[in-house]
Amino acid sequence: MNAPAPTHRPIQQLPDQLISQIAAGEVVERPSAVVKELLENALDAGATQITVRLEEGGVKRIAITDNGRGIAPEQLPLALARHATSKIASLHDLENVGTLGFRGEALASIASVAAVRITSRTPDAAHAWEIVGSHEGTVAPSSGACGTTIDVQDLYFNTPARRKFLKSEQTEYGHCAEVVRRIALARPDVSFSLSHNGRTIDHWNVSEAAKRSAHILGSDFAEARLALDESAGPLHLHGYVGLPTASKARADGQFFYVNGRFVRDKVLVHAVRAAYQDVLHGDRFPSYVLSLDLDPALVDVNVHPSKIEVRFRDSRAVHQFVFHAVQRTLAQTSATAHGSVPAPVTAAEVRPSGTPLWQLSESPSRPQMRPHEQTSFGSQLSTQLSTFSPSPYPAGSRWDDPSTSGGVAQRTEAYGALFRSDAATTSAPTGAPLEVPLSASDRPLSNDDFPLGFALAQLHGIYILAQNTRGLVLVDMHAAHERILYEQIKNALDAQAQGQEMQVQSMLIPVTFYADAVEVATATEHQDTLKTLGFDIAALSPTTLAVRSVPTLLKNADAQTLARDVLRDVREYGGSRVLIERRNELLGTLACHTAVRANRILAVPEMNALLRQMESTERADQCNHGRPTWVQLEIAALDKLFLRGQ
Repeated sequence: MNAPAPTHRPIQQLPDQLISQIAAGEVVERPSAVVKELLENALDAGATQITVRLEEGGVKRIAITDNGRGIAPEQLPLALARHATSKIASLHDLENVGTLGFRGEALASIASVAAVRITSRTPDAAHAWEIVGSHEGTVAPSSGACGTTIDVQDLYFNTPARRKFLKSEQTEYGHCAEVVRRIALARPDVSFSLSHNGRTIDHWNVSEAAKRSAHILGSDFAEARLALDESAGPLHLHGYVGLPTASKARADGQFFYVNGRFVRDKVLVHAVRAAYQDVLHGDRFPSYVLSLDLDPALVDVNVHPSKIEVRFRDSRAVHQFVFHAVQRTLAQTSATAHGSVPAPVTAAEVRPSGTPLWQLSESPSRPQMRPHEQTSFGSQLSTQLSTFSPSPYPAGSRWDDPSTSGGVAQRTEAYGALFRSDAATTSAPTGAPLEVPLSASDRPLSNDDFPLGFALAQLHGIYILAQNTRGLVLVDMHAAHERILYEQIKNALDAQAQGQEMQVQSMLIPVTFYADAVEVATATEHQDTLKTLGFDIAALSPTTLAVRSVPTLLKNADAQTLARDVLRDVREYGGSRVLIERRNELLGTLACHTAVRANRILAVPEMNALLRQMESTERADQCNHGRPTWVQLEIAALDKLFLRGQ
């Protein structure tokens, strides 16, 4: 289809109404844009109570009432005039914007494509005043409390082509509700009420930031978040970041504010994403509610008509500050960090009322157990347990009285023997020992010292069962050991960057293997990069490579497999990129290859040593892919399984 021929007209001044309608195309994209502009005006007016009423998704009506300062009657016409505002008066004001709105075009643009009525009353006025239509309308007496009500009806009534681009009523309402949620998240000191078609949908009273975010984002976020509050010079970052184990498939739980303004900024999004890079799988998205406060002169908010984009004067400094602040917060996710314990399995989640115990084993990968199979399953479990390491309970150890301790809890003094030097006499496990040395302690031990408790047994060679004061702890031993090794390798590489030598293990007999021409060339070309990583891989012939040394932390891994993986990544991404951009992915691969494998039988001292290292390792609540390394099963949940007290 051919484009229409251009119409040749002389240059002329456009009418004010048409200018406003053109501006409305940028500002009033859909009903939610009107809601955003009016809410920002209400907050700029100092409102502490805001009511939002919508009809037909905001297309038929948007009425927003606040208890702010109000507008004097002589200024009501100016409120609807183009580029008229009380928020800026000079270039200096524009470069130091401290309000959400400042352009002075929103109300005029809205009035050009909808029927608008403004009713307002200042604290010193005897009654309210109103204006209808445009800045040319008549100001008349009205009734109303202190504050302002802006009533917008029949959006796009005079531009039907624009109205055709709107979606369904429910879709448009969803966008409006999302805008209200975003703004309510940033201002817990303000109460918000939202209704649609005469029905109240949401109401948020004035509260603390923790309660407001929990109310809006739900209990899942509230139970899996870490508080953040850090400052550096003029920058102050505060809010909440979600645990990696509570990540989502979509990025719909991410809220970032700059000086109270919701923004979508590439610098900030990248900084947070980078902070999660070694605790979250690439196709998962973290949830967070973060606010960055800084001097308004250091950020330009006048870069987009919708004011959802910003530009920082020193974007690199902001990026580094946000990155390190979030990274430090996530580093607290060890078993000893306050508030970082994975959400426990509650009694209600264990078994719905009336569900037979044998049905609990139903899963997509395991056939449902039938009643006649319970005996054989019990026999198998007994056989499995009989192959475990010797019991950690010394002879004569006693149990606390459940009536006084609030549940079944074993005294932990008995475990002291596991942490004394004579623990080495315990029978050695099959295979090489874990590189997790036991620590000696002569003082009495308590459950507070060891949040993950003490090992009881291994289950199917995959999980460690441990007991703590809260109940039963289940540990994925491979994922847990992978995180420990990952952090150790990363710390060793960081130490090397600061001038310390990386500990390497020389092979008594070099490991040789067949290599193709590309692998040999990579090993020869990137010798310096490989040595930085702790590897000495030399070419013995055009088809043979020899591994002469590996990092000490990886000495128990298969040298040939490690060498091939390192060479592949170096070849694919280049030496410098592996060390800078792809370092964490490479270290994750190395840790995964070296971590203890499934079906490896561990002795009780080894299991306890693994628990102790988890408690002292940053980010130990999840592996570097974001999977949880341990979960807590509460005593109440166990009681419900066995119908205790019912």
